[in-house]
Amino acid sequence: MVRTTSATETINTRNLAEFLGILTTLVLGFSSITYLAGIDIVAVGPLYMFTPAIAGLIVCLHNGLSLSRVGLRIGRQRWLVLAAILPLPVVGAITALSLGVPGVTFDSSLNLPAHFGLPSGPFWTLVALSGMVGVGATVNGVLAFGEEFGWRGYLLWELAPLGFWKASLVIGAVWGIWHAPLIIAGHNYPSFPVIGVFAFTITCIAMAPLFTYLVVRSQSVLPAAIFHGVFNAVGLVGYAGTDNPVLRQLVASEGGIIGVSVLTLITLGIAITGTPRLTRDFTTTTTESHDPRLSVPNSTTDTQSGTEH
Repeated sequence: MVRTTSATETINTRNLAEFLGILTTLVLGFSSITYLAGIDIVAVGPLYMFTPAIAGLIVCLHNGLSLSRVGLRIGRQRWLVLAAILPLPVVGAITALSLGVPGVTFDSSLNLPAHFGLPSGPFWTLVALSGMVGVGATVNGVLAFGEEFGWRGYLLWELAPLGFWKASLVIGAVWGIWHAPLIIAGHNYPSFPVIGVFAFTITCIAMAPLFTYLVVRSQSVLPAAIFHGVFNAVGLVGYAGTDNPVLRQLVASEGGIIGVSVLTLITLGIAITGTPRLTRDFTTTTTESHDPRLSVPNSTTDTQSGTEH
């Protein structure tokens, strides 16, 4: 039987503890098995990505939570397209700013079309980039859904009473810490595995409001999965080149100072233009109207809806 809820409900700490307990068990089990078997956990990272979704699915099924209620639905279809396109200017801005860092230069040797067996040239570069977007939105998107149903599906629904900003902060922190086994094994920050855990947690916190925004506006978790998949795909195009590991990993990258700065500017843009109201009914509540009652001011709290403004 599906459990009915209202926007005024408080967080169900038992269900939340169940989710975190299952997730922790999966993470520790996955890490232990790969370590004992001598398998590089980064190499099987795509499988690891499904641990949040598995934890979220178990909690939903065990407690009678409707999957569509927590975001497993199509939602507003135009956001599926927007989510596939948006990573391009975000990664483009990170690359452009990275090229302004002393010691970072444009890597003209990178021939993106050649990776797809295409001729060189600006036109074919666009064709190759379009192919990467397609792969990111489909193949990568399926893998990213393994994370997103856990983070922006169940967990966002459960933490909705905290409001847009606090829920994003908590999810971003959990999201970043969850990456620790991969980061320690050399993912993203091979020269700085310990510092990398902290750096990527900050990155996830900085990115979380954008993901929350996509889910609330689209009334679906799918755009978050698509954005995640495309962002991972196009982020591989590294035209900002440097042999300095500090600059490459901690400064001029999506998970470095430049990336966090761009994501922070996007977060400020969300705050300035009007934060969408986050409630347990985010999959059904209209949030795209210009009615100011549907936007969240920054300085007050609506105790009726249990959301932070």
